[in-house]
Amino acid sequence: MTIYQVDAFTNEVFKGNPAAVCPLNEWISDNLMQKIAEENNLSETVFFVKNNDLFDIRWFTPSCEIDLCGHATLAAAHILFSEMGFNKSQLNFNSKSGVLTVTKNDNWYTLNFPSEEIEEIETPLILKQSLNVPILKTYKGKWKCLVELENEEVIKNLAPNFSLLSSLEFPGIIVTSQGNEVDFVSRFFAPKIGINEDPVTGSAHTLLIPYWAKKLNKNKLEAVQLSKRSGYLKCKFLNDRIEMSGQAVTYLKGKLTTQT
Repeated sequence: MTIYQVDAFTNEVFKGNPAAVCPLNEWISDNLMQKIAEENNLSETVFFVKNNDLFDIRWFTPSCEIDLCGHATLAAAHILFSEMGFNKSQLNFNSKSGVLTVTKNDNWYTLNFPSEEIEEIETPLILKQSLNVPILKTYKGKWKCLVELENEEVIKNLAPNFSLLSSLEFPGIIVTSQGNEVDFVSRFFAPKIGINEDPVTGSAHTLLIPYWAKKLNKNKLEAVQLSKRSGYLKCKFLNDRIEMSGQAVTYLKGKLTTQT
């Protein structure tokens, strides 16, 4: 099968978040998809199959399948538009998180995802110990927690204890603050599922965008994820949905050889 590697939420190779993209004519076994994702050893490998007017889509980390991934969806859309001749303005993906749309405008892709509700909780002791910086507030979503810290410098210089973080009940940990030059900044950690730090995390913004839209009282926002590779997102809050716009660039195209 053909395989691509795309850097998402950036217009430069070696920045943003890399995802492997594997278009399929028909589904292969879950076991083989998991083995391919493990072999790729990227935060996500995305597979999709055309299904009438939709594309069924699934995402795998090196250790498990997940229900939603933003940067790999952006990567899949980029390949469909740039390599596979998709010529409509909007793509529709069918996923475990419902129908996700991606629209293309010049070199920008806009993802429309469901927004995620969060509720404030008392900060777990393990989280305090693993981050070892003052925590303003902590919230929980479906499987991620969102932690507001003091400022951008704290986010940038944060050096978590990943061993401690992996014992937290939440597989994903988002740290965030108001930005100096953009509306908000963040980083994302998921050592429990084999990803110490994810460079640019679309699914984290399904929590971040509603949070900062309400906090800053504005529906259009700009965001930067402050990983080493970094990534820039244009964001919009639509109540029960959110939009994230980003760019993407193809790094690799090749052929996969598998033995089953």
